[in-house]
Amino acid sequence: MPDDPIPGRALATRRAVTDIVRAATLGSYGVAGFAGGPYERVAAAFEGRPPGVRVTVADGLLAIRLDLRVAYGLPVAEVARQVDSAIRYAIRRALGREVDELSIRVGGLDNVLGEPPAPTAARSRPDASDLADSGTDVA
Repeated sequence: MPDDPIPGRALATRRAVTDIVRAATLGSYGVAGFAGGPYERVAAAFEGRPPGVRVTVADGLLAIRLDLRVAYGLPVAEVARQVDSAIRYAIRRALGREVDELSIRVGGLDNVLGEPPAPTAARSRPDASDLADSGTDVA
């Protein structure tokens, strides 16, 4: 079977790219959903896209902007790195091109279980002499 590319072009609509981005984002560990206030929800409904996802294709450049909610207690930077990697891989695999600009904004934290996080108990501070005896530097 020949490996030579067949001449021609394929066209992916902005809605198709949005669906790829949405699936890759929601499949990433730590993403609780998309963020967006009431104005964003109205604008998204008017444009026919999910709130929190904005895909722009202009002058051959593919730009993606996300507004996410992250699960409470997870490192936000690591979740953002996972989302970035998942989106770039999904676009590369589906469309055979690179993402030119990807912007991820975390708009809030969500407790995945649906109840507010438990208040932290007051911890007793270790005595400085205990730390000094253990070999830990005490400042």
